Amino acid sequence: MGEKSKSKKGKFKNQLRDEILRLFQTKSKALFNYKQVASQLKINDQEGRKFVFSILVELAHAGQLKEVERGKFKGVNLRKRIEGVLEVTRKGHGYVVSEEMREDVFVDRKFLGHALHGDKVVVELFKRSGSTQEGRVVEVLDRKERRIIGVLQIDKKFAFLVPDDPRIDVDIFIPLNKVKDAVNGTLAIARITDWPETAKSPFGEIIETLGLPDSNEAEMKAILVANGIRYTFPQVVIDEAMQISVALDDAEIAKRRDFRNILTMTIDPVDAKDFDDALSIEFLSGGNIRVGVHIADVAHYIPEKSQLDKEALARGNSVYLVDRVVPMLPEHLSNVVCSLRPEEEKFTFSAVFELDKNADVVNEWFGKTVICSDKRFTYEDAQEIIESGKGEYQKELLALNNLAVTLRKRRMAHGALEVHSSEIRFELNEAGVPVNVYKKTSKEANKLVEEFMLLANKQVAAFVGDTRRKESIPLIYRVHDFPDREKLEQFSVFVSKFGLSFKIGREKDIARDMNVLFEKMKNEPEFGIVQQMAIKSMAKAVYDTENIGHFGLAFRYYAHFTSPIRRYADLMVHRILFDTLEKKTKNYKGLQETARHISITERKAVEAERASQKYFQAQYLRNDIGKTYTGVITGLTDWGIYVEMRENYCEGMISLKSLTWDNFYFDEKNYRTVGSRTGDQFNLGDTVEVELVRVNMARRQIDLELVQ
Repeated sequence: MGEKSKSKKGKFKNQLRDEILRLFQTKSKALFNYKQVASQLKINDQEGRKFVFSILVELAHAGQLKEVERGKFKGVNLRKRIEGVLEVTRKGHGYVVSEEMREDVFVDRKFLGHALHGDKVVVELFKRSGSTQEGRVVEVLDRKERRIIGVLQIDKKFAFLVPDDPRIDVDIFIPLNKVKDAVNGTLAIARITDWPETAKSPFGEIIETLGLPDSNEAEMKAILVANGIRYTFPQVVIDEAMQISVALDDAEIAKRRDFRNILTMTIDPVDAKDFDDALSIEFLSGGNIRVGVHIADVAHYIPEKSQLDKEALARGNSVYLVDRVVPMLPEHLSNVVCSLRPEEEKFTFSAVFELDKNADVVNEWFGKTVICSDKRFTYEDAQEIIESGKGEYQKELLALNNLAVTLRKRRMAHGALEVHSSEIRFELNEAGVPVNVYKKTSKEANKLVEEFMLLANKQVAAFVGDTRRKESIPLIYRVHDFPDREKLEQFSVFVSKFGLSFKIGREKDIARDMNVLFEKMKNEPEFGIVQQMAIKSMAKAVYDTENIGHFGLAFRYYAHFTSPIRRYADLMVHRILFDTLEKKTKNYKGLQETARHISITERKAVEAERASQKYFQAQYLRNDIGKTYTGVITGLTDWGIYVEMRENYCEGMISLKSLTWDNFYFDEKNYRTVGSRTGDQFNLGDTVEVELVRVNMARRQIDLELVQ
């Protein structure tokens, strides 16, 4: 028998052995003979049954099964097995994240077997010292779809792909006939085809070449692929999109409420290409103001189960990298047909509110509309008018802003969390190279738009989900759970380092108490770190069909309605709202699975966006080796200290190994890094002087050393 045949037989035997053990584990009290086991595993041929019997005997000799009666077996002390996704740390150890366990399961690197970071695995649980739950990888599931990105190194007789991801510490062996048209030194994507038990490295094949390392095009594609994000549309989807006309159908216009003669405007970032929301305003005779929140009617153009719909669902959302947008919908739809561009008539789905001087909603209406935006404001344009009180449509903008300020104050009074947001932005030259890094802070113009979008989202969710309705209408809600008490206690310990106190009271008072803390600190240099740690103590907002409310916004009902061009959740909410208004009864089968899926795609988008920022930070600093900077400590881990440099807002890491005068370790309980001999310590928020010593573009890493 050849080596290949032996390997296949051995692999089959291991798989069958695992299936038999899993059967005895799930039916721990049952007795089975070899025929019953074979039947359970759908093995019907005589040779297969004999193979099952031989494995049963082996397992009995190994003490994992017991032959209770002649030919009848029972499980003995079988360890519990779970399925989950493996996450590998920089040190090479792993954690398995599973819905079956409340906490992640630690896997020592020697128990990882042939599993790689990101693999779906089966883990056998055990307890080593004390009561700590650990695991051992016993099976890798669905590896065939794994794609790994790295630099291809071609020799005379073979090639290897060296992964970019530091958490994958094995190279991929590529036979020369599987290299395709890739050349030495290019960034490429490999698929693992096999990993024999006796081999140190997995075997693979090149499936796509991305280009030269360090080029923006190749690196951005690599980031997208690493996060499972599609960056091209199938031709069938593009063709379907291109068949959609920009011209509005007169018969459809007649069915809609007409806002074309009502003053309507968009307020967006200066570099925005898709405009999915607009605001209209009317001053009513009694002193009230009617505000229309008009949202691109994407659902009108995308039938359910169409190729466009399937592709949008698969993507889940648009992805915003530093130098490009990867849209959820083809550009013909996102930037042309559905985009609410100025002086173009567009179909919209609207939430229209009559508000009194206290910003109370005295009347509301939801329905299909047609609009024509009169003016496109950038945030900067609108902000200038708000601050000066002068400019085009100043009366309308100031009225909208006054209402938004009142709405915001009311949200805060009702227990919403007040987050002072700012984001890192890059100024790129014509070649796409960063020439400046700056922080953009949210001002009144941003908050104006935000408040009306929040109002629309809240009122739509309440209208569809109101429990007083006789019929039960499903919806995808945006939910945000209360913070975990243990994490809040860690946050309380953290803020005490700054001489502050945060007492954990009733759940409904948590956000208010945090806002008080933020107000005390807003002018302090440590404010950003404290707010960042507060957010980390929170649960993550997700999509769900079970409404538990939104803690951060202090809303009982909340759903995403206002961005269907870039979020599939909003597209589904539009469809459900329209069916509710039309009193159509539909079976929204699989809605919870959709909610779970788009929560996952959202997390992938966030990871890709962060990786994109890290790449451009590294690119910005690559020629500044040897420079020194003043920075603030923003993160502490087992392996290093993260520092944000004040001059350029870029974040790098000081390796603990570089602190040579002592043996430093991360004290997780007190959230500090401490020297075991000297007692020297580093805390979040500390100011330090650092030197830039290395920049690794491939791994998007900025290495710093402490200037003593």
